[in-house]
Amino acid sequence: MSSIRIIIGCLFLFWQLAAQAQRPVIAIIIDDLGNKSSDEQAIRLPGAVALAFLPHTPHTPHLAKLAHANNKEILLHAPMQSIHDDKKLGPGSLTIDMNEAEFIKTLQSDLASVPHVQGINNHMGSLLTRHPGHMLWLMQEINRQGGLFFVDSRTTAHSVARMVANENNVPSLTRDVFLDADEGEEFVEKQFDRLLKIARVHGYALAIGHPYPATMKVLKKKLLQLDSEQIDLVPVSTLLKYRKGNSAWQAFLSR
Repeated sequence: MSSIRIIIGCLFLFWQLAAQAQRPVIAIIIDDLGNKSSDEQAIRLPGAVALAFLPHTPHTPHLAKLAHANNKEILLHAPMQSIHDDKKLGPGSLTIDMNEAEFIKTLQSDLASVPHVQGINNHMGSLLTRHPGHMLWLMQEINRQGGLFFVDSRTTAHSVARMVANENNVPSLTRDVFLDADEGEEFVEKQFDRLLKIARVHGYALAIGHPYPATMKVLKKKLLQLDSEQIDLVPVSTLLKYRKGNSAWQAFLSR
């Protein structure tokens, strides 16, 4: 039994050394798409930038199909209730006062409104993502749908969404960096550099941005420089596999 464990350990060590030889990877999601025809600019960004569309918005059907044709991953940017009552969530909102049937019906309708959807992330949600019951309904429906992943936009430090996703075996990630909490070009550049720094330390990192002029300008430039930075831009689904591999190794080390 001990010899088998040694062999397995050696295989894991070989796998780890191979993984370390790989370049760090990043994924980027552009949120809040679907309300404007000008959101098409996000589709034109170079590389595997993922696009998150709001449900039941006028330009989502056309733009999501165009994004799919351009080999972009597509997410439902699911509106979830915030702690700030003054913000309007828009159509397809998931709120704290919903019962399970209402929640599931709304979520299914939201998913159906976004062509080629491959995953879900939350729009706002600083209230709803704190509630384990509602997050359980979300993850159970993701499992029923099959083939979807979840990204916690992490709009609150008190979110339990990723924890509940893990408990229900839903492939999941958490946002590491918001690129444009400040819409200025200098801020976006600093956040992009921070994203690369995190990726170099941990092997991977995930950023979320929006179709703001400064964000689009910075990304058009910075994404073309990634090869010289020795970092690769990958789809979110690929980042999930990378994280899962690292987690498997860490679990083995902890035995």
